[in-house]
Amino acid sequence: MTKSIASCPQCGQPVPADAPAGLCPSCLVAGGLSAAEIPLVTPTESDSKATLHIVIPEDSALPPSAPRRLGKYELLEEIARGGMGIVYKARHTSLDAIVAVKLIRAGVLATPTDVERFQREARAAAKLQHPNIVSVHDIGEQDGQHYFSMDYVPGANLAELARTRPFSPKQAAEITAAVASAIHYAHQQGVLHRDVKPANVILTPEQQPRVLDFGLARLVHDDSQLTQSGAPMGSPCYMPPEQCGVWHAERGVQTESHRSVNVPTSSENQKSEIRNHKSQIGPWSDVYGLGALLYELLTGRPPFQAPTAVETLRLMLESDPVLPHLFNRTLPIDLEMICLKCLEKEPAKRYATAQELAEELGRFLADKPILARRVTQTERAWRWCRRNPRVASLSAAMALLLLAVAIGSPIAAFQIDQARKAEYDERLRADQNLQRAEQNARELRLSLYVADMKLASVALDESHLGRAVSLLKKYHSPKPGEDDLRGFEWRYLWQRCQGDEIFTWRGHTHRVGDSRRMEKSWPRPATI
Repeated sequence: MTKSIASCPQCGQPVPADAPAGLCPSCLVAGGLSAAEIPLVTPTESDSKATLHIVIPEDSALPPSAPRRLGKYELLEEIARGGMGIVYKARHTSLDAIVAVKLIRAGVLATPTDVERFQREARAAAKLQHPNIVSVHDIGEQDGQHYFSMDYVPGANLAELARTRPFSPKQAAEITAAVASAIHYAHQQGVLHRDVKPANVILTPEQQPRVLDFGLARLVHDDSQLTQSGAPMGSPCYMPPEQCGVWHAERGVQTESHRSVNVPTSSENQKSEIRNHKSQIGPWSDVYGLGALLYELLTGRPPFQAPTAVETLRLMLESDPVLPHLFNRTLPIDLEMICLKCLEKEPAKRYATAQELAEELGRFLADKPILARRVTQTERAWRWCRRNPRVASLSAAMALLLLAVAIGSPIAAFQIDQARKAEYDERLRADQNLQRAEQNARELRLSLYVADMKLASVALDESHLGRAVSLLKKYHSPKPGEDDLRGFEWRYLWQRCQGDEIFTWRGHTHRVGDSRRMEKSWPRPATI
């Protein structure tokens, strides 16, 4: 079965149809992906049309396919390897001097685009003569293998050193200031590095940093279109937002939609350019890289890091870096503010030039007040909302809902409580009125009782027995719930109604009516 073949959109090399992002392994590595993420395809006996990728053994000091001699240089050993090239320690046979020689990794299979980009790196570095920049000596080609030579700098790169142990704040500031001065010099010469990171800075035994690897450098007046749509540029952990161009995270495809702009000659013009070209690449992009370099020197890790390049870029675009002092409690707050100012997502909020950063670090090292200010929590929240408008809108709606509930609940509870109190007061008044009515009814009934007893006594005195009995029977059997008003007077009159016989008073246990009330209502004088 024949595999379908496609072309890499960056370099034009044939790639399998299922290649990640449609790119060849070399172009993927150039974008900062690890070699472990690249599926290398090798030919098999059953598939004669499979894509061929040359795999250079990592454990070989000098690959068998590499020439032992290039022009006047004798290759001694491999010292570094990147996405585009391999660097060897070499000896200049005529001068008997040790130099470094960089070769195109693809060798004789390099495309014209690879060659042009490789030569562009050499031309950019050759323009720069600075004590903190690795100088390029010459460029050549032998049997289709392109190369150039440069200074051999012994020592380790800052990434290796920072992973071992973070630098002290003073040493990190000194190194970053020196690198910033070198980058500013490159900007003055019209060169943008575009890949400033610890791995591209070597620290010499004399503790002097040397900047190298201008593989992504661009001349500010260069209108070439070597960076094609879909070509990753830079390292995701250190890449500024504007250098990402338009990144489609769902597909893992990156496009650069803007060209870099000219380097202004003054700081004021620089700030104006930043305001006019916020989404374009310029010197402010290298300032971001310098901030990422300083961050890693202080913390031992890049400002943004995730398992994959796409997740790293999404993290960089959507969140702020973790505050450095959380990794290093002894970090001075001024140095942290300088670092975070470099890592601002909006170019206009960074230092306008690398020289301004170098001067700011100089003020820090001299214990002078710095110009950077701390970002408040309010401003940090506002920036987050601008980066995440949908989530921010939903959060704002939820916050308003909670605020409405928080404000409305006490008001509703107060109103309910007031209504409950009003209902209680009404019920209390009704109960009081009922009690008052019942009391009035009892008093009225008692008054009627006294009047009836009075009338019954008069009726007996006038020998109207029937009338007296009728009046007394009204109270003979009280209704359920009514008070029994019958007292001594009722029983006395009732006994008189039983006959005119003479009876003897005996002791009794009957209730005696209210003497004061009876005194008011009983006729005077009374004769028994």
